[in-house]
Amino acid sequence: MLNSLGVMRAADLKLVPDGTFVRIAGAVIARQRPVTASGFIFLSNEDETGISNAIIHPKLYERNRVTVTKKKFLLVEGVLQNQDGVINVRASSVQVVNVGDVEIQSHDFH
Repeated sequence: MLNSLGVMRAADLKLVPDGTFVRIAGAVIARQRPVTASGFIFLSNEDETGISNAIIHPKLYERNRVTVTKKKFLLVEGVLQNQDGVINVRASSVQVVNVGDVEIQSHDFH
């Protein structure tokens, strides 16, 4: 389902040029709202290939407060910042991923 939506894997973001519109999705593993960041929220999402980071503008946060602060699996759309090996998505939208709609395969180690 996520592939059909054009969601990029975290591991593939390093190959995407700066300024490209992308979609990322994953389990939210960290939410940060530093006092020094003027109301910006920083999210870290994990997928099967690694971690992707998103920057949420204060206005977007106000429109999606519950989604950003409470939901566990998110799809984020926005412009990729890929500068000097530092990769972030400047979010233009954020929405909940219903994990019941996602096909999940376990990685069993034997």
